[in-house]
Amino acid sequence: MKKQLSINQKTELLLILKTRFEKNSKRNPNLDWAKIQTKLENHELKLWSLNEMEITGGEPDLIAFDEHTDEYVFCDCAIESPKERRSLCYDHKALGARKENKPKNCVEDVAKEMGIELLTEEQYQNLQKLGNFDNKTSSWVQTPEPIRKLGGAIFCDFRYGTVFTYHNGAESYYASRGFRGILRV
Repeated sequence: MKKQLSINQKTELLLILKTRFEKNSKRNPNLDWAKIQTKLENHELKLWSLNEMEITGGEPDLIAFDEHTDEYVFCDCAIESPKERRSLCYDHKALGARKENKPKNCVEDVAKEMGIELLTEEQYQNLQKLGNFDNKTSSWVQTPEPIRKLGGAIFCDFRYGTVFTYHNGAESYYASRGFRGILRV
């Protein structure tokens, strides 16, 4: 798979990201779009990953700047979990364990192919401080190894004004459960 955008795709994506950045300025106060765009233009593969986030319904937006690493942090900010990233079990091991009615793929493989990371539970909690996400859906989050070794995986959602973390068998998948990614540029 060619992981490079055409000039038209880059232009369109940068316009979408700039518009979203300006519309949601509370997520990213005191940051200069021109600097962000220059950095994006110098990281072709990261721009490709942001485009993958966009075309799968994630509506990526800048949510932070890490001064220690000099990186901009983008995250899926769609109100509900990205539509094209739902109905996936947790990881490749879980996908292989399903005997029938297998989903089309698993979260960890899709995230890896897209070049993004699955949110941790803490990152998910922090995202909810920027808005109310997953009111009708839920999102898989990185699962600690002890839980995964026992066959489980965790996911989060936002209900009743609260972020909830739940568990499920890693082989499970639902039309209302997807995953959110994070990308550092």
